[in-house]
Amino acid sequence: MKGIVTLCGSVRFKDAFDKVNRELTLYDWIVLQPGVWEHDTLHIPFNKPIKQRLDELHHEKILMSDSIVVVNVGNYVGESTMKEVMFARMHDKKIYWVNTMKYSKEVSWREMLK
Repeated sequence: MKGIVTLCGSVRFKDAFDKVNRELTLYDWIVLQPGVWEHDTLHIPFNKPIKQRLDELHHEKILMSDSIVVVNVGNYVGESTMKEVMFARMHDKKIYWVNTMKYSKEVSWREMLK
């Protein structure tokens, strides 16, 4: 086992999460990720307490992890994902990105496959 990693990003990109999860698992990483994928349902004001609870649970997954991978399809990083990145930084977690910006300091998640 290489370590524990939590996948972060918009739950609307489940297929991308599944691909990253598969690759990391094949390279001996324990992968944690969201367990609820109903993006539109979670963002209905009526469901705000549920979303808050799931966000807190995801923070606990980040705390359990050595690092996070931001699944930023099309370079999209929403408000919840940015909060997760900031939370990970506050707790000295390594941060990897699926899509890195040219000339940035972001580290590609592919580095984890070496």
